[in-house]
Amino acid sequence: MKIGLVVVAAAAILVGCASAQQQINPVSKLSVKQMCIVQNPAVSQAGFVDALQLAMRHKGFDVQMVSPGSGRAACPQVVEYTANYRWDLALYLAYAEIKVYENQKEVGLARYDAMRVAGPSKFIKGEEKVRELVGQLFPH
Repeated sequence: MKIGLVVVAAAAILVGCASAQQQINPVSKLSVKQMCIVQNPAVSQAGFVDALQLAMRHKGFDVQMVSPGSGRAACPQVVEYTANYRWDLALYLAYAEIKVYENQKEVGLARYDAMRVAGPSKFIKGEEKVRELVGQLFPH
């Protein structure tokens, strides 16, 4: 019985030390290079939105911010995002998700999840991670 507890405890420790997970479903093709970004008032770090806009512009998009109530019908092509920051000796990006819609249909997804990471690898620069996610989301 004690061996079973040791195995469970070891597994719990390993899960706590897991590395960040990332999922990318790249956008294959868009009709135009115009994109509306729906503001998410739940994301309190203004740097995330600024980094998202800048990364999209570097990929050649004409970016327009639209109000939260606009939703996916705001424009033919829309980005919705969420991001969570956490504090552990320093503020760090713990979770980010960027979804791309064309004509209200999801056509791309980029997700970064470091919520269960326990260690220094979680302390990344949020702006760099956003730039990386956008680059992978729009590979063309």
